Amino acid sequence: MTFNSLQFLIFFPIVVALYFLLPKKITKYMLLVSSYYFYLAWNYKLIGLILFTTVVSYVSARIIEKNESKKVKKACIVVTLVACLGVLFFFKYYNFMADSASFLWGLVSGIQNDWTLNLVLPVGISFYTFQTLSYAIDVYRGQEKAEHDFFLYALYVSFFPQLVAGPIERPGNLIPQLKEKHKFNPSDVKIGLWMMASGFFKKIAVADFLAMFVNSVFNAAEDATGFGVLIASIFFTIQIYCDFSGYTDIAIGCARIMGIKLMKNFDMPFLSKSIKEFWGRWHISLSSWLRDYLYFPLGGSRCSKPRHLLNILIVFLASGLWHGAAWTFVIWGALHGIYRIIEELLRNPSSKLRQKLGIKENSKVLGAAKTAGTFLLVCFAFIFFRANSFDDLAKLLSLLFTSWGSIPGTLESMGLTASAIIYFVVAIALITAIDFTTKRGEESLEENGSAKIAASVCLWAVIIAWMLLNSVGGASTFIYFQF
Repeated sequence: MTFNSLQFLIFFPIVVALYFLLPKKITKYMLLVSSYYFYLAWNYKLIGLILFTTVVSYVSARIIEKNESKKVKKACIVVTLVACLGVLFFFKYYNFMADSASFLWGLVSGIQNDWTLNLVLPVGISFYTFQTLSYAIDVYRGQEKAEHDFFLYALYVSFFPQLVAGPIERPGNLIPQLKEKHKFNPSDVKIGLWMMASGFFKKIAVADFLAMFVNSVFNAAEDATGFGVLIASIFFTIQIYCDFSGYTDIAIGCARIMGIKLMKNFDMPFLSKSIKEFWGRWHISLSSWLRDYLYFPLGGSRCSKPRHLLNILIVFLASGLWHGAAWTFVIWGALHGIYRIIEELLRNPSSKLRQKLGIKENSKVLGAAKTAGTFLLVCFAFIFFRANSFDDLAKLLSLLFTSWGSIPGTLESMGLTASAIIYFVVAIALITAIDFTTKRGEESLEENGSAKIAASVCLWAVIIAWMLLNSVGGASTFIYFQF
């Protein structure tokens, strides 16, 4: 079941109706059953994995809270880390490690062995594993109290709007809200519908539209040109943003209709003036998780300069590996790590150079140049993220720097007609308007009465019309479901 499926359009209104009509003591059980049903719709055989990680982290947290012994607490957190990460590594990374080991063994012995297994990647396993780990670690650190109600905790792990692709919630934000009985609030419904509508628009009208042109290059690297690679990398950057932030908007909207506020996961990342700022605006729930549970424990910036730079690289390597079990993802993460290291090394020299040249830090021209440069660096890195294989990656990079080909011929081969380009420009303008409206906060959706309502209605009309026009080809899955 996906958000952009007919099943969900039937499922969600029923859940919302029951949520507001049922007594408070029954609501959490209804939401838990609904969330498990939502997950079972993907693959009922894998429900045992989420139950396993839920039980292990719940029991460990209870033991940690009850015991004063540091040894017992440490043993419990180690068991939780090994159990939860063990499941994640086996199902997501075993075949990746087996392939890599087989390749290395083949280089040494000349014999190729197939050590892979026929494994199915459980949907959302990276997300709910990190969510259970944040809970167990927070209890271990004394930052959160262990939740005694197992069913409530199970709901925290499996809450259906953000179960499959986040945002990765923290227990301090979500669990207290799940304990409450929220009354029907027209303001929450209005904001929730706005978020859902904008999410559907990003996914169906933009991400799925751009996918056609992106696939024409990345799925046929041998026929591509350098100019095509450039366009496709830019389009993919926008596609994955619209796809992933679209999912997040829908998830936040679904929860908000029920009075539950999920954390922000995107904050107009393409306005960033540096890679550091980009990761403060992109996939915020993951970047903040890696900061709090990996970067800070490694020492963060409170250490020697070489160690600080190494910490940055480790975090981005972990981010790349989290995204996918392939070396292309690891290189993508390493590339962002290198970007950040270069930023750190050049921070003081570039500041002195600006002073010598008399360029003000708040210069609009400098700001625009930084934004454009950051965007291009992100687009280049996404070539590694999107490439289907190392062979394809080598071809795409070679073409990008050696053979640009004919621009009219490239546009024709990609199917980029004049109408498609106009469509793209209008879509980007609408996305920008949507994101600015959302960034201004809830007040922008509620105040100034009729003018605001009229603008919202007009925008919704456009969104709905474009949704209908672009859903003819059927619903496509969200990109981050594979992670």
